Amino acid sequence: MKLQRFEDARQFYDRVKDYLLSQEAMHNLLLGIADTLIRYPELYQSQPYLATVEIDRDIIAVAMRTPPYDLVLSQSKNVDAVKAIAKDLHLSSEQISAVNAPTIESETFAQAWCSLTNQSYQLKMAMRAFQLEQVQNISQATGYLRLATESDQEMLRHWFEAFCIEVIGKVESDPKAWINHHLQQQAIYLWQDKVTVSMASRGQFTPHGVRINLVYTPPEYRGKGYASACLAGLSQKLLDQGHKYCFLFTDLANSTTNHIYQLIGYRPIGDWHNYHFI
Repeated sequence: MKLQRFEDARQFYDRVKDYLLSQEAMHNLLLGIADTLIRYPELYQSQPYLATVEIDRDIIAVAMRTPPYDLVLSQSKNVDAVKAIAKDLHLSSEQISAVNAPTIESETFAQAWCSLTNQSYQLKMAMRAFQLEQVQNISQATGYLRLATESDQEMLRHWFEAFCIEVIGKVESDPKAWINHHLQQQAIYLWQDKVTVSMASRGQFTPHGVRINLVYTPPEYRGKGYASACLAGLSQKLLDQGHKYCFLFTDLANSTTNHIYQLIGYRPIGDWHNYHFI
């Protein structure tokens, strides 16, 4: 068993692409991060951690971290590979505050990391990966989908911060930088009724699909079908653009959104856990 680090994102992506594509929906986050590292390296301030664990040149696990974000792990063919990643990070004095990975891999890493560091860990969020191939007909809320523009910037900043605090308890990214980049990429969509009531963003690309994130409706507009309409509208637009799949992650604690997304046509693929270290 050998752990291999990569300095070059393109070389890394070429090496791991086939392995990750064997489970594209489960690995959509890793594929998307790798794609973004190649397309927009200026978005990342620090050198990323990019690694594979291999046996006789066969990949059995993939690890990525783009500081300040969490460590992300692929599914693994051998949990000892996950332990090797923990050991490598510890030996290089990496500061890891959280791990985000499929359930077995995330728990294996958390246990290995805490045995090395004498830290403890706690489950921050249990998530489920979903995949959509066809949008189902749903009751249409009043209004229409529109592309966000520069004039929406101040509202988007408030909504972005509110989403982060509600979902993960803190704002990890620079809101202004995030919004500016996504506006430039024409990636943020809004549901417009008499006023703007909901948003969703086109996220990172995989070879055959695209992830949707930042689905958010302010509390005063909830319960009227706006989020469902916004997500369904954006999902259909992305499929019409030629993407075979749309992906997203949900918080399993939110039974409402998990139910709504399945009504739209999203199908569960597998579960992920996010553990934080104390």
